[in-house]
Amino acid sequence: MASIKDIARLSGAGISTVSRVINNSGYVSEATRKRVEQAIAELDYRPNAGARVMRSGRSNLIGLLVPSIKVDFFARLSHRLERRLFDQGYQTLICSTAEDSQHEAEYVRMLLAQQIDGLLVVPVGDQPQAFDKLRQAGVPIVALDRSLDDPAATSVRADHFGGGQLAAKHLIDLGHERIAVLGAPAQSPPVQARAAGAVQACAAQGLPAPTVMLGPDHTVQDCAALARQLLDRADRPTGIVGTSDIAAIGIMHAARAMGIDIPSQLSVAGFDDTPLASYVFPALTTIAQPIDRIADEAIAALLEMIRAPSDAVAKDTVLPVALRQRESTGPAAPDETEIA
Repeated sequence: MASIKDIARLSGAGISTVSRVINNSGYVSEATRKRVEQAIAELDYRPNAGARVMRSGRSNLIGLLVPSIKVDFFARLSHRLERRLFDQGYQTLICSTAEDSQHEAEYVRMLLAQQIDGLLVVPVGDQPQAFDKLRQAGVPIVALDRSLDDPAATSVRADHFGGGQLAAKHLIDLGHERIAVLGAPAQSPPVQARAAGAVQACAAQGLPAPTVMLGPDHTVQDCAALARQLLDRADRPTGIVGTSDIAAIGIMHAARAMGIDIPSQLSVAGFDDTPLASYVFPALTTIAQPIDRIADEAIAALLEMIRAPSDAVAKDTVLPVALRQRESTGPAAPDETEIA
């Protein structure tokens, strides 16, 4: 492995000059800088991370904890965060907690050992104690997608409750009165908020409380199994709010297998607006989350906390969502009480 001495020898510059180039500190003439940078490239020099932390107090590492990188929303959010952080000179350690508090605790310990400069986290629960050790070490934290039960915590999330309202109100405006909510995982705060929003929208219109079915596993297959139970009822709903696009696609698969036409006999709305939503048949009506804005707002808040901690102010940023109406929702049948 190349050292600073090797770079100095190859470039003909002094060790202190090489150090100034590497750390981008102090004056170095343009010609000398180019020689040193050429030597660095030829030797494929990589600064020692531990030494860099000792010199600057910064590792330029950011931790990112998400429930799953298999779920499209979190995969796309992780990609955007990593790219934007890279552009700001940071590298990202991405960890998947599988919605498990023990996994989360293990990753917190690992990230603390890596001396991360900050943490972006989709927390498993809403209890801030899970991150006490990081806080005690002075590591700034921004919660994503969910808030922490702590007035001193900073979070950036979409309006999940409002999105649930919006999806249910869309079905109500189409004339649906028998509405249900179906999705997973049941322990997810955003899923719970979306369901609560749909329930509130029905109550506001004087409709019966919708049936809410939330399962433990967030897969198309598991949501389809839940949907078969729901659609097998004598008073099956004519409109269903899926708490995610995955849930909605599971509902559509179950309906198709049972000979229920979408949307003439059943309207289905999802949540997330994943790329797949436009390509299923019929194309899925869904609630779009502002992934780019979530990433940008979260990074801006975290970098402010890292660079000017005394000026940073804790805040809970809730971003608006939008309805994307496609072909999976339509008017309720003239006589909803007649089950096909």
